[in-house]
Amino acid sequence: MSNTETTTTKNQRTERRRWNGTDLGLIAVFAALVAGAALVPGLALNGFGVPITFQTLAVMLTGLVLGPGRGLAAVGLYTLLGLAGLPIFSQGRSGLGILAGPSAGYIIAFPIAAGVVGWLAAIVINRITKARAVWFFLAATATSVVVVHTLGILGIALNSKATLEQAFLSDLIFYPGDIIKNILAAAIAVALHRAFPDVLVRRVRRQAATAGKA
Repeated sequence: MSNTETTTTKNQRTERRRWNGTDLGLIAVFAALVAGAALVPGLALNGFGVPITFQTLAVMLTGLVLGPGRGLAAVGLYTLLGLAGLPIFSQGRSGLGILAGPSAGYIIAFPIAAGVVGWLAAIVINRITKARAVWFFLAATATSVVVVHTLGILGIALNSKATLEQAFLSDLIFYPGDIIKNILAAAIAVALHRAFPDVLVRRVRRQAATAGKA
């Protein structure tokens, strides 16, 4: 491959990685979705004041639909706006002070989880054609356990002076709801991918194929 061809290929790949107006619009829409999910009144049942909300459903759906980069950006935007002072965290909370509370680990985990489950969703889109809802559910559940619950437990332990065992036991109350929410997120994501295959994360497969030909 000549230097000119190499340069052209690099430019093409750079162009494919750029976000366009549609991407930015989707990031804004899904950031608003996560914020809207936080406005639904939650139930604080775990003993440390961390409420059960629909946020994890919105976070997982964002990653499953938008993929890793845009998913992380959307939930990261929501998180930054909340830390900046907009009352868009659960129970209308906002500001940096939330990082000193028991919910801190979950808040920090949300954008990371969106990126991780988005990465797993891209793998499913690229390699799996059958039972995608099942794989999306497994991806969301694994991400919930490894990222959201792990960081959530650490946040409770650090900010409430509880032991890791106490924090772990208090976190278990979230698992039944998370399973239901992950089922819903997987089902909705599959439906959205079918309805909008040219806009959502399915384009990763076409980009990979194009890159392979270059």
